[in-house]
Amino acid sequence: MSLPVRADDESALRRALALAAEAGAAGEIPVGAVVRDAAGTVIGVGRNRREATADPTAHAEMVALREAAASLGSWNLEGCTLAVTLEPCLMCAGAILQAHISRVVFGAWDEKAGAAGSVYDVLRDRRLPVRAEVVGGILDPPETHEIEPEIGRRHRVARQEPHVVRARRPRLLRYADQAYGRR
Repeated sequence: MSLPVRADDESALRRALALAAEAGAAGEIPVGAVVRDAAGTVIGVGRNRREATADPTAHAEMVALREAAASLGSWNLEGCTLAVTLEPCLMCAGAILQAHISRVVFGAWDEKAGAAGSVYDVLRDRRLPVRAEVVGGILDPPETHEIEPEIGRRHRVARQEPHVVRARRPRLLRYADQAYGRR
């Protein structure tokens, strides 16, 4: 079942696309986000700023949520809508739920790390005490294709310098292995 897209969702997403373009021009992954209150007034905007701030949490959604909370003087953003160009990741989905955002609208699915329905569905997980309404994939295909190749290119550049992380068994399993003579 597809949820309806509102006219103000599309206008907020257009503004988020402009922010994403700014992020891309600044050498960031091109993602933009806009938070609107229940009346439709924009109370927070953000774009990716991880490279500029050397902050791993400076995703567009996080920046917009911080600005919206400061604007309202409260962490509780119940009744607000977040419009973002790309499906939120796990970190951002957690922050969205912690802020009690009521509705999330995004333009393009993130088949690699999305946490609003593609890879994970954190925002609508019935096991959690807070959930958000999710309307996803509302960008037209040409607009989606402007975002996705740039994200993929930046991920490929980041992977050119491989690093090896040796996985370790959890301590309890290592002790059990020692006790039974396994390696």
